[in-house]
Amino acid sequence: MENENKQNFWKTLIIGILLLIGILVTIDLAYIYYQANFNAHALPSFCSVNDFIDCDGVAKTLESQFLGVPLAYWGLFLYSFMTMLLAVDVLKKVPFLKFLEVFKNKFHYIASLGLISFIISMLLLVVSLGEIHKLCVMCVVTYILNLIIGLVAAHGIKLHFIGALKQSCIDFVEALKPWPYRIAFCVVMICAFIFLHWTYTSAKFSPALEFHRSFGEFVNADHNPYPAKGNVLGSKSKDAVVLEVYSDFRCPICYTNNIIVHKVVREFKNVRVEHHNMPLDNTCNRFMSGQFHRGACINAQYAVAAKNQNKFWDVENLLFDNPAAEEDKIIENIQNAKIGIDIEQLKKDAKSKEVIDDIKKDIDFAGEKGMLGTPSMKIGEDFQMGVKGYPQLKEWIIKHGGQPKYRLF
Repeated sequence: MENENKQNFWKTLIIGILLLIGILVTIDLAYIYYQANFNAHALPSFCSVNDFIDCDGVAKTLESQFLGVPLAYWGLFLYSFMTMLLAVDVLKKVPFLKFLEVFKNKFHYIASLGLISFIISMLLLVVSLGEIHKLCVMCVVTYILNLIIGLVAAHGIKLHFIGALKQSCIDFVEALKPWPYRIAFCVVMICAFIFLHWTYTSAKFSPALEFHRSFGEFVNADHNPYPAKGNVLGSKSKDAVVLEVYSDFRCPICYTNNIIVHKVVREFKNVRVEHHNMPLDNTCNRFMSGQFHRGACINAQYAVAAKNQNKFWDVENLLFDNPAAEEDKIIENIQNAKIGIDIEQLKKDAKSKEVIDDIKKDIDFAGEKGMLGTPSMKIGEDFQMGVKGYPQLKEWIIKHGGQPKYRLF
């Protein structure tokens, strides 16, 4: 008995020290996460050494959160819970903490949590190296701590980790047999579910999750999966809400915005998208003092010319999906697409006065309104410069009278 008490004392001391280190490390990781995601003026952290060893870079990724909660916060909760388990024999003697008596084998639980968290850590390491291609050295410290804590706690337990997991499951079932504890467990789980549902849906703690919802599908697309045909995108009704987009075919962000507006218009009964040209190319744009997007003007000419053959959106999508600055390449791409357009007529129309005047009219209007960046959007007299996330664009359209095709309530 004396040897067992001595062994438990040293196990408690070692695990306690390791948990203190874990708490300090996760607090630092939480600070790094905050600085990387919410402080635009933050300096690089000490563990952002290069493109590979980059704690800040990892903190900014979608993989740095789970259910909207940063992994650093999950780690802090884990080490705090383990610390409570380590001190449970003392805590359950406090009258209002008597319910902690259900924790009968603290080292078994700590060993089980150490093993489970280490397995999760290894999966995170694979994601970090294989998907993100960055390494967070402070995260690696917690991975090692998880393993050591599990090994120390499992020392002396029959069947080691297997015995610890088995006993933990048995104790869990036994703890839920009394009705008061079963009800309390259900209440805690419901509260946890509500909280995690809020963190996940609101993305308050995870800018990367919010960005993924708003732009992820569109930024990663190598083509427009929602292409339109003809000259009309959306409702043909004269009473439709008109979303006017001022765009540049050589603008990478405009490519993303083009996919977003194509998808969003499908969700409304009474919305039409109208494309206007604002090429940031001094070949045709008098507001440009220097060259910015070479080839944007000639792209605009071929898009507008396609209207004469009822192929505007066919060509518009093609120009975005196959970027080119040279006229010969633009023509080649249109020919190869085989969209049923008369190429010779298109080439002739692209150089016509009507097409050039059409583009000039768009440029003059946008320039005089101060919309010198692309993309810019307009509904009625409400102007917005820059791309909007998918949910934000839907809200903006609804605000101006857009009627969704499907409503849950």
